[in-house]
Amino acid sequence: MARDRVRSIHRFARFAPLFVLLAQTRAGGASGPLGSANGTDSTPAARYAALDASSCAVELHARAIPFAPVDAARGVLAPIRLTGPIRGVSFHSGLAAHVRGSSPYEIVDCRLALALDDFARVLAHHGITEVVHLSMYRPPPRGWPGATPATRHGGGLAIDAARFIKSDGSVLDVDRDFAGRIGDPTCGPSAIQPRTVPSAELRSIVCEAAEEHLFQVELTPDYNRPHKNHFHLEVTPKVRWFFVR
Repeated sequence: MARDRVRSIHRFARFAPLFVLLAQTRAGGASGPLGSANGTDSTPAARYAALDASSCAVELHARAIPFAPVDAARGVLAPIRLTGPIRGVSFHSGLAAHVRGSSPYEIVDCRLALALDDFARVLAHHGITEVVHLSMYRPPPRGWPGATPATRHGGGLAIDAARFIKSDGSVLDVDRDFAGRIGDPTCGPSAIQPRTVPSAELRSIVCEAAEEHLFQVELTPDYNRPHKNHFHLEVTPKVRWFFVR
């Protein structure tokens, strides 16, 4: 067990010299180096965020991502439902399986689905087969302009991932295992070294996704109290920054 702990912490430490990139942030004024991408526009997150609905659907089909289109979802540019695992990883809410197919909270924008496809590759390396989220789509207020796409959860462009279930049945629970502290950096040279195997693995997952620029925004329990029990992972259109905290 001790050897596994050392291995996991060493895996986390390989990301210590990393980033975090941000030309601007929503938290107000933090800044840092861009990381390893050759220009922000070439990153996976930026490319997906710039797609229109038809181009995104073409890429979903090309990747053989299992999905069903949704006729309309207020605020969502390209609404779909995932109908099966992506690269062997299922993404779903904690609702009972028989109601997920009709729940609005299982709707996701096509562009986030592409990012989740890349994220599933990262998760598969950790033996994860299931991600239980607290929310993806949250319908914007009634009266939202029909032709105006929303952002974040209102646009189906964010997922609040709370639990990561492995093929052996073990669970990485963000609330229980991350051991974050508000204000601490999650990745980079000043990040706190995790003391447990689950904490090290959760941080590795976040930092691997950030290194590959899969999401413009990654918020963890290090950010603020509302994020104490999940990772907020978001594709953000029309920006040229990334924010990891």
